[in-house]
Amino acid sequence: MPFPPSRRPFLPRSSRYPAPSAARPTAGSGALIRLHRGAGAERGAVGCVPWRGSGVGWCWIGKFQAMDLPVNPIEVAKAYKYKAELLLKDYMPADSYVLYAAVLGGILMSSKVSKPCLVIQQSDADIKHNFRHCSYDITHIISSVYFKGYASLTKMRKIEWNNRGMSTVHALFITTMAAYLVFLSGLFSDQLDGPVTFRSSHLSNLTLGVSVGYFIADLAMIFWFYPSLGGMEYVIHHILSLVCVAYAMLSGEGQLYTYMVLISETTTPGINLRWFLDVAGMKSSKAYVVNGVAMFVTWLVARIILFIYLFYHIFINYDEVKQMDTFGCILVSVAPTILFVMNAIWFSKIVRGLKKTLAKRHVE
Repeated sequence: MPFPPSRRPFLPRSSRYPAPSAARPTAGSGALIRLHRGAGAERGAVGCVPWRGSGVGWCWIGKFQAMDLPVNPIEVAKAYKYKAELLLKDYMPADSYVLYAAVLGGILMSSKVSKPCLVIQQSDADIKHNFRHCSYDITHIISSVYFKGYASLTKMRKIEWNNRGMSTVHALFITTMAAYLVFLSGLFSDQLDGPVTFRSSHLSNLTLGVSVGYFIADLAMIFWFYPSLGGMEYVIHHILSLVCVAYAMLSGEGQLYTYMVLISETTTPGINLRWFLDVAGMKSSKAYVVNGVAMFVTWLVARIILFIYLFYHIFINYDEVKQMDTFGCILVSVAPTILFVMNAIWFSKIVRGLKKTLAKRHVE
């Protein structure tokens, strides 16, 4: 029988089932960890026993005994790492509560409410004004100190300034985590067994939870101040992103493709910086030109080339994609296509804007 979900070790799917107890390790036979019930091994114990002087030993973690591990300090340290992960799974709250906490953290990251907000004004302008003063925004504090022109901005400009500041923070966080999980963590490595469309981890779920919280908060701001913070294209983009990220977080399906799409948030800091420079009256500066070129390059790589590779990856792994739930399969097929079309339209605007800026610099 497979181990209960809350007791599964952090191993590939093919390694979650007991192996025959008659198997024995041999020297240099590889690093794949196979598990079986460790007879007499006390839960929580960690240890390694050499096997016939071959330099290969038996290691156990709690009731699970791992075979084919070299007995050396590095592997023993890894054994203790597995023990720590098992203890963490035992004593941390249920997965659902952790995910809800991550979503709440994402909402608070985007807009921290410092006190209860009681809206009693009648006019729409007063309600929006009160909403702004009920929100404690880190960007507001930083901008007040380091940008002298911030105080002279209109109330709506300040709200958008703060909103763009927090979207930059989210973009830096999610692109860093997405790049790590896709390229460095090994979670989606081709060397692991099992469909890539069903791979997930605690870290990947928590990261998606934070992103879900951000999209909820930012979408609420867009609706509340519509259309000042963005038109219908932003609403479509955020709703589509929210549905995809939430589904990947709750189901554990298609997280590789979700993170590949989230890497496109790499372009967000450049877009926001361009808006900041415009508001600060620096459209004629060299920084504005450099920003335009950087925006062109990052958009081309993260939102055009990467999406083309995403479609190629989906195509060659479509047999695994079809194993997903019907709704998930539709999302993987439809959502990136819609986003790619939107990216292509915005990219054409970036190209036209960059040409206009470079033409002005050439004339000057």
